[in-house]
Amino acid sequence: MNIKPITVSDEKWEAVRKYAEACPWSAGRTLAYKMSNNEFTDWERVIVALDDEIICGFCTVTKTDCIPDVHYTPYIGYVFVDEEYRGNRLSEQLIEYAIDYLKRSGFNEVYLISDHVDLYEKYCFHVVDTKIAPWGTEEKIYKKYIDR
Repeated sequence: MNIKPITVSDEKWEAVRKYAEACPWSAGRTLAYKMSNNEFTDWERVIVALDDEIICGFCTVTKTDCIPDVHYTPYIGYVFVDEEYRGNRLSEQLIEYAIDYLKRSGFNEVYLISDHVDLYEKYCFHVVDTKIAPWGTEEKIYKKYIDR
């Protein structure tokens, strides 16, 4: 398994965009839209997991996420693993890669937003806030300190 960050200039960008657009998770289409409009700047990245050349998962590291008007940053978002690759701790590997990338970029903490229960806690994230998302559901904002 190869996990790497990509930007719009990467040869895999369009393939990952198409993969996100076609994935069964509706948020994938939102990510594909953001990729089409190159909404990733500075240190922000799409992180992709590849099995040889097969795309099997992705996540992002960004300045903001879906909850507007909060001061938290940076975020890990859009964590998705293809059904065929689930059960192999790939989401954990993507999250660990994203945290390491953010650490190398100079960050001491990271956030993510989710309505999942007892998922991100196993990766040492803890809830610091709850907010109503633009689509009307209550979402938890998780935080993890990055070890230096």
